[in-house]
Amino acid sequence: MEVSVMEPKKFNTKTLALIGVMTAFICIMGPLSIQIPISPVPISLGTLAIYFAVYVLGMKKGIVSCLVYLLIGFVGLPVFSGFSSGPAKLLGPTGGYLIGYIFLALICGFVIDRTSNVFICFFGILLGTAVLYLFGTVWLSYQGNMPFMKALAAGVLPFIAGDLVKIVIAIVAGDQVKKQLKRAGLI
Repeated sequence: MEVSVMEPKKFNTKTLALIGVMTAFICIMGPLSIQIPISPVPISLGTLAIYFAVYVLGMKKGIVSCLVYLLIGFVGLPVFSGFSSGPAKLLGPTGGYLIGYIFLALICGFVIDRTSNVFICFFGILLGTAVLYLFGTVWLSYQGNMPFMKALAAGVLPFIAGDLVKIVIAIVAGDQVKKQLKRAGLI
């Protein structure tokens, strides 16, 4: 009797190229931000880029893309909001939102990998965003020496409406890009 052993999927050249392109997209969008006077957290297109990358790539590849982005910023390339970078930014008061991208990618990707229903994907991304908010707010509260509710008011409330719009944009654009990549045999 012969036993079949499934080989784990390996990242091939196409997959690595897609991860690289999405990482580059996050690196381009992440620094584009607007500082608002009521918060130490800027309005950034980084979340839009993460939503889009994970929607197109799925959980595993989306997380890899996110991790590479964070590593690039950590070592000093100016890819974080406002063209900032380095350990001080990643570990500083607003760094929890950057590290929260990992949880965002994990949760969104988990849902997106299991359904093609855009409404379920929307709620999966919304759940991932809520976890990102929670992680970032706890971090901001601790690092910024401020009460949790004050950190919530500064780090989440001004961003909810914009993030809802970003989620819709990512799903609409991501769905089109994903269809084209599937048609081309790249995913």
